[in-house]
Amino acid sequence: MNLSVRSSLAIFFIAVSCPVSRAQFPSFRLLNTPYDELNPVISPDGSRLYFTRANHPDNIGGKADPGDIWVSININGEWSAAVHAGSDINDRAYNAVLGFSADGMQMFLNGHYTGSASAARTQGISVSRWTGHGWSKPENIFIPFYLNKSNLQGGYITPDGQVLVFAAEAYGSYGVEDIFFALKQPDGSWSEPRNAGPVVNTRFQELSPSLSADKMRLYFATNGRGGFGSFDIFYCERLDDTFTRWSEPVNLGAPVNTEGRELFYRFVPAGGAVFTTTKDSNGYGDIRYYDGPLNPAARPDTIVAFKTNVYPELSGQIRIYGSVADARTGKPIRAEILFKAGSQSWNTECDALKGYQISLPSSGVFDIEVRAVKYIAAYEQLDLQTREVKNLELNFRLQPVEVGTTVTLKNVLFKQGTPELLSESYAELDRVVEFLKANPQVEIELAGHTDNRGSYQALMDLSQKRVNVVKSYLVSKGIEARRITGRGYGGTRPVASNDTEETRQLNRRVEFIIKKT
Repeated sequence: MNLSVRSSLAIFFIAVSCPVSRAQFPSFRLLNTPYDELNPVISPDGSRLYFTRANHPDNIGGKADPGDIWVSININGEWSAAVHAGSDINDRAYNAVLGFSADGMQMFLNGHYTGSASAARTQGISVSRWTGHGWSKPENIFIPFYLNKSNLQGGYITPDGQVLVFAAEAYGSYGVEDIFFALKQPDGSWSEPRNAGPVVNTRFQELSPSLSADKMRLYFATNGRGGFGSFDIFYCERLDDTFTRWSEPVNLGAPVNTEGRELFYRFVPAGGAVFTTTKDSNGYGDIRYYDGPLNPAARPDTIVAFKTNVYPELSGQIRIYGSVADARTGKPIRAEILFKAGSQSWNTECDALKGYQISLPSSGVFDIEVRAVKYIAAYEQLDLQTREVKNLELNFRLQPVEVGTTVTLKNVLFKQGTPELLSESYAELDRVVEFLKANPQVEIELAGHTDNRGSYQALMDLSQKRVNVVKSYLVSKGIEARRITGRGYGGTRPVASNDTEETRQLNRRVEFIIKKT
């Protein structure tokens, strides 16, 4: 199966909204995507949902990035379309939230932040602090003999900051990944990790542990005990204060566990729990909410998920559905969506409340154009080569036409080391021309950026020349020169590390910023 989505826009913000009540847990309709959603953690006030999204093109390391932290906001009873949580708490390694302090002012994070991907697996964890405007740069917390040789990382820290439980392939593992505990000492230091013991751990994989509020019950996923599918959620009771003696694990049962892969079972402050599953999710993890008893007979009505398999299956076709939202507020908006493949095209309207749905052939490469009044159009591409997926959710975010909005022109490319435009740049530049003609009151600033390879002055000169070339092209297409200013910033404003060619590509970019409307 081959299924990919490429987006040309990236927005970064963190917001705060109203608390979540158990009786009205927000819908995930706008949240889950064809990408892999992992490790959901809800803030103590219930207003923000943080999670890890793997291999998304807007991650710090692009599609090769194993996971960055994203955030969704509770808006009027629905989780908003998620946005990337920014470069302060994300890097090229796997990034994940382990938990919050009870007051919500500290966020504990997976691994150390040193600029080296290997640091995520050694040395310890990190903490970021809420500044009132966002999260601070993470501060590293040292844990002696902390090690994780596995690519599959996950853990949880209690709100009092006293107990850390995590999964790792490390010293003393019984099999592959095991569950380990580290405890805060009276002097503020951390104990070295201890294996949870042979009752919990098997010779197979134990992953994504968490604890109940009283620290007496351990939840984890494993493929070493049989069950409904590849990984199931189990729980067991703590028998003493060492965190190494536990009761025999019990399968959490249906409807949480399915023939899919269930991971990351975490309690919600207001009640219930969130977790991830691959059931009805195109083979990737999606976030679900559960508000039912443990290990009961199946109660499928207690699972809240984004819409899937709610339409009849059509032979040789796939049902695409979803919503369009304001990139800054997450509020759903009305929009028009055009899918195009070769000479064929399909149009649909997206209702602000009901979203959209459309049937397409289940094989082909589709160019997607999303338009809405007072918003900048978005252009994406969907590559479908599958007969397996019958329903696919695609949600879109549009940037409002307002002062300060920044649009990255990802497909405006230059011959290496020169200001010469490559031919594949013209399609995206023509869209900028179209936007400026449709919005004659808008004035923009072009911003050129490079990586850091070369002398400061040479990079500044190159980025300025590239800006001048782009401006000249726009003017040649009928845009008044007075509406366009431009500046080259060289390598002074990176959005990613310059350590590898993959991340340097993210820094070599042209943007436009709306300066006047």
